[in-house]
Amino acid sequence: MYKIMLDAELAKAFDVWSGYLAAGTGEDPDVRERLRSVLESAREAAAQGDRACARARVAELYEEAEEAGLRWAPAVPSPREADDQARDYVKDRLRGTMSVHRRERLDSIALFLRVSARRLRALPGLDPATREDIVYITARAAMALDLGHPVAAQRELERLRSLERRCGVWD
Repeated sequence: MYKIMLDAELAKAFDVWSGYLAAGTGEDPDVRERLRSVLESAREAAAQGDRACARARVAELYEEAEEAGLRWAPAVPSPREADDQARDYVKDRLRGTMSVHRRERLDSIALFLRVSARRLRALPGLDPATREDIVYITARAAMALDLGHPVAAQRELERLRSLERRCGVWD
């Protein structure tokens, strides 16, 4: 799974930079041409299985764009943004290998999870420990959903529902 996440991070970066370089932003054409070359080098490294080199080249893209003061160039995503974007890429890849029934089951669990968590967070006077439990359980469920594991996701949803019963939200 970790390898898939790393590949997804690279794929996302390649897409973002390709889109930027394809756009006519009117910024320095020489710098943009250097960026195209670095991007191509990163793609080649990834295709050859050298992910460390590919990630180093992607980091170069961000550095060069910042040094050149390219106003419209992609900014380095925050760790949370990078994780969210990589998870989206992974979900897309995994979903392509799942049956429709399994995807629908995962989507249903995700919907119930969002509703339950929202109801709990909206409770007035919720103590910090319970809030922490909500965050922890929803994070575990989200991870199970991302991995396409409905049994684990359902188990976490049941834990959240148990918390709802304890808080008097759900019977």
